[in-house]
Amino acid sequence: MLHAIIQSSLKNKLIVLLLTATMAGFGLFSLTHIPIGAVPDVTNNQVQVITTSRNLSTLDVERFITYPVELAMANLPGLVEIRSISKFGLSVVTLVFEDNMGTYLPRQLITEQLEVAAENIPAGFGKPFMGPISTGLGEIYQYILEVEPAYKDVYSVSELRTIQDWIVRRQLSGIPGVVEVNTWGGFLKQYEVAVNPEVLHAMDISIGEVYSALETNNSVVGGGYIEKQNQSYFIRGEGLATSVEDLENIVVRNRDGVIIRVKDIAEVQFGHATRFGAITANGEGEKVLGQVMMLKGANSDEVIRDVKERVAEVQKSLPEGIHINGFLDRSELIKKTTNTIAENLILGCLIVIFVVVILLGNMRSGLVVASVIPLSLLFALSMMYLFDVDANLMSLGAIDFGIIIDGAVIIVEFIAFQISKNRDKILKTSGLEQQQLIDKITLDGAGKLTRSALFGQLIIIIVFIPILSLSGIEGKMFTPMAQVFTFALLGTMFLGFTYVPVMSSIFLKPAKKPNNISTHLIGFLNRLYEPSISWALSHKKFVLSATVLLLAVSIFIFSRMGGEFIPTLDEGDFVIQPVLKTGTTLSSTIALTTRMEEILKTFPEVKQVVSRIGAAEVPTDPMSMEESDIIITLKPPSEWVTASSKDELANRFKEALSVIPGIDYEFTQPIEMRFNELITGTRADVAIKIFGEDLSQLNQLAQQIKTLISPVEGASDVVVEKVAGLPEMTVKYDLNKLAIYGLTVDDVNRVISMAFAGLKAGEIFEGEKRFDLVIRYQNDYRNDIENLRNTFIPMPDGHQVPLREVAEVNFSKGPAKISRDDTRRRIVVGVNVRGRDMESVVDDVRALIDQHIDLPAGYAITYGGQFENLRSARNRLMIAVPIALLLIFVLLHLAFNSLREALLVYTAIPLSAVGGILLLYFRDMPLASLPE
Repeated sequence: MLHAIIQSSLKNKLIVLLLTATMAGFGLFSLTHIPIGAVPDVTNNQVQVITTSRNLSTLDVERFITYPVELAMANLPGLVEIRSISKFGLSVVTLVFEDNMGTYLPRQLITEQLEVAAENIPAGFGKPFMGPISTGLGEIYQYILEVEPAYKDVYSVSELRTIQDWIVRRQLSGIPGVVEVNTWGGFLKQYEVAVNPEVLHAMDISIGEVYSALETNNSVVGGGYIEKQNQSYFIRGEGLATSVEDLENIVVRNRDGVIIRVKDIAEVQFGHATRFGAITANGEGEKVLGQVMMLKGANSDEVIRDVKERVAEVQKSLPEGIHINGFLDRSELIKKTTNTIAENLILGCLIVIFVVVILLGNMRSGLVVASVIPLSLLFALSMMYLFDVDANLMSLGAIDFGIIIDGAVIIVEFIAFQISKNRDKILKTSGLEQQQLIDKITLDGAGKLTRSALFGQLIIIIVFIPILSLSGIEGKMFTPMAQVFTFALLGTMFLGFTYVPVMSSIFLKPAKKPNNISTHLIGFLNRLYEPSISWALSHKKFVLSATVLLLAVSIFIFSRMGGEFIPTLDEGDFVIQPVLKTGTTLSSTIALTTRMEEILKTFPEVKQVVSRIGAAEVPTDPMSMEESDIIITLKPPSEWVTASSKDELANRFKEALSVIPGIDYEFTQPIEMRFNELITGTRADVAIKIFGEDLSQLNQLAQQIKTLISPVEGASDVVVEKVAGLPEMTVKYDLNKLAIYGLTVDDVNRVISMAFAGLKAGEIFEGEKRFDLVIRYQNDYRNDIENLRNTFIPMPDGHQVPLREVAEVNFSKGPAKISRDDTRRRIVVGVNVRGRDMESVVDDVRALIDQHIDLPAGYAITYGGQFENLRSARNRLMIAVPIALLLIFVLLHLAFNSLREALLVYTAIPLSAVGGILLLYFRDMPLASLPE
């Protein structure tokens, strides 16, 4: 069959060349349309169900929101894992589905169950909704609104927030591929009716009456229409308040002709919603941040380009003195990785071409072989386009042109040898007869070696079977590399049957016995090789014994080598996560991060520092107010003066920040942090998960483990997940007293919520802008526990009673966060690995924990994070690698038709591993899924 294909190609050279040109053209087309990214998106197929209930404690969020949502979703088809985080006022349930279910089917199934979950959540406690259709690579562009120095006193943080929400965000929405523009920081403007409780009590008016007055005096109504004189007059009742003055003049009560208005009992002013997050930057104080999130599966390079173009347009419409500062732009990383890929491909191609031309000793032969390189790459690009494989560092960065063109080299070299051997016969002919003779020689030469080349390429493809067998996170990471390499090899195989024989017959000419650099180089190598092979053949026993000994030593070293899932990709930026005391106020966190930014800005390597504190409006990253991500964008390494490596720079940062006492720091990178968090529910490289029921017991065990493993070499940034110690003011009701006063728990809770958290009573419109109208106590009456105790509760008879008469109000400590995996509570001890391989660190940690930690009944420990991916990949490879080795042996047997010769060649596999193992050992590198 192969002979027939080659023969047909030689008879139809023009058609072969036209088809090759068409393939190359489609490859160029594919190159401009393939999605380009930095790394594969390894985020698992997950959907977040988010519920905000700003007035519920952590424990109540778990009981009344998280549990009903988990229960409603537990039996969805294709569900792999349920994770949840319950915090004060926030529940985030992460549902992980099988990858083959796609993006939208899981969301449809969840939509059907959301109503079931909502029915089981008490009224007023919040309504669950799904998070945006995005992934760990979705945060493609982040910016802050900057105010020029001359305008610092013109714009407040509240005004910046309004500009972000109603100008910038609206114009950035609607870009193809953008699924969400999230806002973080600033003050969300509200029209606030700040009630004075003392005046209310003196006038015997309840806060509920004020709320009702606001609600009923701020509305519109339609009354149909009236026909008059051939025209329809539509009736519109306009009762909306449009200003602070309108709100102040709303009548609360008319008692015996005495009108009490809102302004008599409250201050009507511009306020802001209760904040659970903030943004600071460059040591300059608070800012407002926008976060552009990309639709899952979109082309990140195109989306970022469109976003930046739109940002340039939006900039023109901003008020004077304000500009958009895009501090974190995924295109920078894409550009860096794309340049790395291009450099590797171009240099690799040129080096291979140079070596081929030198070793073949024939310019024509070298160029024929060299032309296969770009053609095989274009074929691979065409297949990437057809099979939706993105172009990134993993898919294109690992292509080895030397392996790809190996088959073409031996075919062309043999054809060139045969043509030169028959030089005299060829030169005796001319014209068509000469070409026919060359075609015949080419056909015979290609026919003899194509089978060998084919078997060699098939063996290389089989080598990738273990990688192609990987699934889950490791499959998404490495499968593109194996696919692209296989595509390129298949392209070379097809070209070897068609294009290579055609080009050889056209361009190769009979030559005299060469006497060039190639001849001298090969002769030199032969002179070096012949004595060594002669010595080896005369000392067989010694050579075989030394080989076996070397293999045994390598196996011994291999058994003790560490391992890691994948070496860390240098994203060029840092993320520092300071660990503050649980319950730290938002204002204190802002002050601390600002001080950290001032310290970090003193380093000449730092370009910008932006801190994200707490949770954003769409809390896909549910942090507490004492948690923050300090994002450090760095200058190019060529401009560094303080350190020569990122690890060294991280240590310098940590030393400089140590002047702030009592704070631990975790160092990571933006994409790495987001991947770890979304994939495993934790941001650390290694997550030691402790499962159990009692939160205090879990916290105690976690602290013991932290102290135990901190001295382990390579275990850096050992941090315990904050789950306990949230300060609370607990109201415990006396049901007997409530009954005496004719009150219910719901009556009292509503007053407390309205007075301290605030309750929305309507909306105020400013043109297209709309702002909540909220009623609450004045700030001076809601900042102390005594204010809570003295809150007056209206009774059915019209009188009021202070809260302290019907309840005990005391300080207490409650859970700060409750995390659950598959409905079981857990706490995480996070470990980032630096300066050592991950597996060795985990082995040492596991040994210490097994030896010194005694777990109570019902408690368990598991190890997650990237280590979990490493273990999963290794288990699958333990099955796939033996299968691949068996297939290779079968192919060798078919190629040689001899068991002895097949075994002889097969011994090269374990012996070739000797060099890799020893070089890794001497370079002090761990065994990784992907070499650094």
